[in-house]
Amino acid sequence: MKIGILSFAHIHAESYAWHLGRMPGVEFLGIADDDPVRGEDAARRYGTRFFPTYADLLAAGPDAVVVCAENTRHRPLVEMAAQAGAHVLCEKPLATTLADGQAMLEACEKAGVILMTAFPMRFSAPILEVKALLDRGQLGKILAANTTNQGQLPRRYRAWFVDPALAGGGAVFDHTVHLADLLRWFLHSEVVAVYAQTNRIMHGDTVEVETGGLLLLTFADGAFASIDCSWSRPANYPSWGGLTMELIGQKGVVHVDAFRQNLTLYSNRDEHPSWLSWQSDPDRAMLEEFVAAITARRTPRVTGYDGYKAMEVALAAYRSAATGTVVQLPLE
Repeated sequence: MKIGILSFAHIHAESYAWHLGRMPGVEFLGIADDDPVRGEDAARRYGTRFFPTYADLLAAGPDAVVVCAENTRHRPLVEMAAQAGAHVLCEKPLATTLADGQAMLEACEKAGVILMTAFPMRFSAPILEVKALLDRGQLGKILAANTTNQGQLPRRYRAWFVDPALAGGGAVFDHTVHLADLLRWFLHSEVVAVYAQTNRIMHGDTVEVETGGLLLLTFADGAFASIDCSWSRPANYPSWGGLTMELIGQKGVVHVDAFRQNLTLYSNRDEHPSWLSWQSDPDRAMLEEFVAAITARRTPRVTGYDGYKAMEVALAAYRSAATGTVVQLPLE
């Protein structure tokens, strides 16, 4: 199966490129990027071909592509890929407007290709353990949840993350969607109301987007949840951040830390500690699911619609923060 990467803008493209070059049955076709310096460097580092335009890569006949462009640039690449008959794995958030998200879903449906959203936390081993507990009914009905997806200011990895024209927003778009998706998946219920507060207390003198956010979600089944989506980790933290969930059910409570499977390394050579991870790689598992769904001609475990609904929660949070009111879903 021939798979290419459209744009190397997103930091996650590094991981995807590494895995695509090593997956059995996959030919890593190459990387296309509108930034030739970035694209040529990535192609050289990962031992693959550089395509100077997205059209050039699509003309080479990929079976599938991974879209890793800036958030506001997903739609044209997904539409180009669909028109070329290539299945699509698109970085999150799926889009930054309802219109773009709907157009992407329609383009892929019309072309008969898969659109999968890049939600690797669906493939995290600790998260999967909790999902199994829920599916067995061991916690009973979930009544409430406290969740966090906190991280460092991502400017240190990619400057566009704090550019509203390219990112569409700040910490809310960056970190809300993972947890919104997991909560929908865990509860089998849709979000019907969102209340949010955002601020720029952290790093606010250096960026134009929100750096902190707290969302309160109400689900159709009556459950409620909080999401802390802040860029609150210091620069010397051992990792970019993390994701945690505390679920309160009728029969019990569970707490999961998706990034706890690691050792902390302290060294005389490095000023700051670092983490040595020993967990299974959710990025690899996500890519394997993408390939398996294409091979079996079935719906993937994470869909474009899942990405759309998670994006809708983030957009509702922005509306709520701007108006100071509870916003009802679905959005119009």
